[in-house]
Amino acid sequence: MKEVVLSLITGIVVGFLFTLLRLPIPAPPALAGIVGIVGVYLGMRLFQWFTVFWK
Repeated sequence: MKEVVLSLITGIVVGFLFTLLRLPIPAPPALAGIVGIVGVYLGMRLFQWFTVFWK
């Protein structure tokens, strides 16, 4: 959980600084892009879960 909170804080700071410096944010600008990233992560976790049973 600590890792998640630190990631969130880092993301907020980076987003703030990029906006302050008028740079494009290094993240998908739409919810669909964020959901796609979550989907990639879930696919990786699903693969890891399946490999436990196939070993």
